Amino acid sequence: MPDSEFSDRSPWAVFLVFLRLGLTSFGGPVAHLGYFREELVVRRRWLSERNYADLVALCQFLPGPASSQVGMALGLARAGYPGALAAWLGFTLPSAVALILFALGLAHWGDAVPAGLLHGLKVVAVAVVAQAVWGMARSLCPDVPRTSLMAVAACAVLWWSSAWAQVLVLALAALVGLWTLAPGQGAAHEPLPIPVGRRAGMAWLALFVALLLGLPWAAAVFPHATLAVADAFYRAGSLVFGGGHVVLPLLQAELVPTGWVDQDTFLAGYGAAQAVPGPLFTFAAFLGASLQMGPQGVWGALVCLLAIFAPSFLLVAGALPFWEGLRAHPRMRAALAGVNAAVVGLLVAALYQPVWTSAIHTPQDVALALLAGVALMAWKLPPWLVVAASAGAGWWLGA
Repeated sequence: MPDSEFSDRSPWAVFLVFLRLGLTSFGGPVAHLGYFREELVVRRRWLSERNYADLVALCQFLPGPASSQVGMALGLARAGYPGALAAWLGFTLPSAVALILFALGLAHWGDAVPAGLLHGLKVVAVAVVAQAVWGMARSLCPDVPRTSLMAVAACAVLWWSSAWAQVLVLALAALVGLWTLAPGQGAAHEPLPIPVGRRAGMAWLALFVALLLGLPWAAAVFPHATLAVADAFYRAGSLVFGGGHVVLPLLQAELVPTGWVDQDTFLAGYGAAQAVPGPLFTFAAFLGASLQMGPQGVWGALVCLLAIFAPSFLLVAGALPFWEGLRAHPRMRAALAGVNAAVVGLLVAALYQPVWTSAIHTPQDVALALLAGVALMAWKLPPWLVVAASAGAGWWLGA
């Protein structure tokens, strides 16, 4: 549906769009970016392919959950600060509610989900990411230099599997673009409607640093369990590159040795988090509801959820006005052309590991992924319908 047919820029409209994404976006952060692109770039035309790639590039550089940060940035551009909150709520609410309910007593909920159904959801993620890679490559890698840069970036990330490797590859791609691509190859500047000025951006970044330094001090001076929990989850959300899986060692080190959460509960919650759509950072809601001391239940879940996602909003709101200014310069557009080609390379690498390797094990899996891809790219079926059909097919094949 083009933008002229969906002109409502209210936070409520943003919330409803991201709520549907939060209910259907299985497969991890790379798949989430594919769902976002299909819904908001291709279908609703909220922004151009290049602007979307620039947002993805920025959020790849920032610590925290990249897909949630891209969602916040899209909501911010669409409906201001309320839009950023609406996008985060819509995308986060389904998985957070499911994990809180699981923590509050549905001990057998994870076992009740058929393994075949979950496998079908993993398979459809292959098609979603493949569609995103194909569409973005056609737009962002139109010539030999950028296609080559895309391939080198994919090989580098596959060879050196590390969150820091992604940041380094993007930084090197920016330098390659700056040195080897003519400014015109970055294409004309397309401004993002960011309702945040540089002074406000500085204030958000200052608040991010103040909380990062101030929360440990406050927890030491005023020994209160809620402060200590908020500090642990805020630091986890502030210092982690690479998404939800990378945050697990930090959270485990903070919560299990201290006795806040026992090891078996921690692992059970992580398993349940794999079965729900949306961001893996909502695992924090499960942990907060499972705390054995300090804030517990729904209150504990809210404290942990807000603390782990707060750095993402502060960094996005703080960085966007400076990012928008940088990307307007001709030489920066050339650097961004290199970064965008590398972003496609990162998606190619992720399409293989972990998306393909975790989902495709049999010829039937290949056939299901192929059908899902044809349904998305040729038949133009809505992603939610393809997700539901693939889940059903996975359940039937696994029965």
